[in-house]
Amino acid sequence: MRGLPNRLKALPLRSRLALLVAAAVAFAVAAAAVACWFVVRNVLVSSLDSALSERRTSGLDEAVSALIDKDTGRCGRASLARTNSPDLYEQIFQVVDQGGNSCVVLGRPDVTLQLKKSDTEVALRERDEAFHDATTSDGKKYRVYTYPMPGQPFAISIARPLNEVQDTLSNLVLVLSLVAGVGIVGAGAAGLWVARTGLRPVDELTAAVEHVARTEDLSLRIPTEEASDDEIARLSRSFNAMTSALASSRDLQQQLIADAGHELRTPLTSLRTNIELLARSEETGRAIPPDDRRALLASVKAQMTELASLIGDLQELSRPDAAGESKVQVVALHEIVDTALQRARLRGPELTFEADLTPWYVRAEPPALERAIVNILDNAVKFGPPGTAIEVALKHGVLTVRDHGPGIPPDELPHVFDRFWRSPTARSLPGSGLGLSIVARAVRQSGGEVTLGPAPTAGTVATVTLPGAPAPPPAAP
Repeated sequence: MRGLPNRLKALPLRSRLALLVAAAVAFAVAAAAVACWFVVRNVLVSSLDSALSERRTSGLDEAVSALIDKDTGRCGRASLARTNSPDLYEQIFQVVDQGGNSCVVLGRPDVTLQLKKSDTEVALRERDEAFHDATTSDGKKYRVYTYPMPGQPFAISIARPLNEVQDTLSNLVLVLSLVAGVGIVGAGAAGLWVARTGLRPVDELTAAVEHVARTEDLSLRIPTEEASDDEIARLSRSFNAMTSALASSRDLQQQLIADAGHELRTPLTSLRTNIELLARSEETGRAIPPDDRRALLASVKAQMTELASLIGDLQELSRPDAAGESKVQVVALHEIVDTALQRARLRGPELTFEADLTPWYVRAEPPALERAIVNILDNAVKFGPPGTAIEVALKHGVLTVRDHGPGIPPDELPHVFDRFWRSPTARSLPGSGLGLSIVARAVRQSGGEVTLGPAPTAGTVATVTLPGAPAPPPAAP
């Protein structure tokens, strides 16, 4: 018995479903058959009781008086001859006195009925009547009805064989068994058909998953009915959405690798060329003019700085979105912007910075948010002409950074937050093309949004909107 659950688990799902359906139907049919048997039995017994009570008669007074012992007043246990009346065939009429004695009046004189306590209670007038099953002295089953004899201290028991009830119930058991067997077999077949039909989409999904695992073909889609909203349809749509997301993620990964390789190739090539020139000068003993040597070293330093910046940006973008959730805390956005402004002033000494900051507190990861603000200001410094102003304002959670540079053409605005995308007019300027991607990522993690658009007159306006409050939340007690 202990191994049965393990054996069931080893069966295919459709077989288990078919067995479950068959078992459920078998239980329901068995319960219905048992209930039907009891109902029919009660109806038949009730009908027999009604027939027995209709046999109640007072025509037995003289016969009963003749069987009474005049000295003791008890039934003398003498019996009359068996009647030849077809109406009384197999029926027994028995007299019961108050002492618990009995004698057959009509019916089968060679047998006696089993007495019950209820029969004596009727003779004693403690009960009005009694119905019960009894066995004769030869072992046959009878249904007995006992009623008090009017004007006499006796009771009359009328008994009728239970064969007519038992025969009917035996036939009913046979019919119910056949019907139950056919129902169970049919239920098993129907359960297997339902399981196969219902699990066909699961088989298709399994085949699709195995195909993807074997071939890594993420373009596979499972056909679904748009109008259907059952579990299988939702599972199929979820699988299609998952493969689509995986395919998009793989494409983005391949694009990132290709773009990173392309961006790394330029500084590495320049760095290699400069180092080869310096090495050749040392090997050949031909000194490079001091000005050219300083230019080469400055170029090497600039390329190393660009590589370090590019690698740092790649590391930032490669971090999972949920990596910094445990470091999220309430921070003062106006203080972060003020710190970023101090760094921006060092990078753009020829520019004027105008700041108008009002307190605003947000939930964010401080280093990531600060780097995003720094990237926005660096972008403004990069494109701001010398002598112009960079206007920074923070009001009600909306941070705006405006420069007075050349602006961004409308056809390029949809691509400014793409990784490694750089405007054709800015290819000669330093940068990896990842700065604004880092900005968008950090702002999105903080629950906000960032946009770039043209300024009213000239230049570009970067707008960062972050949910928060003008005051920090109270400290927990």
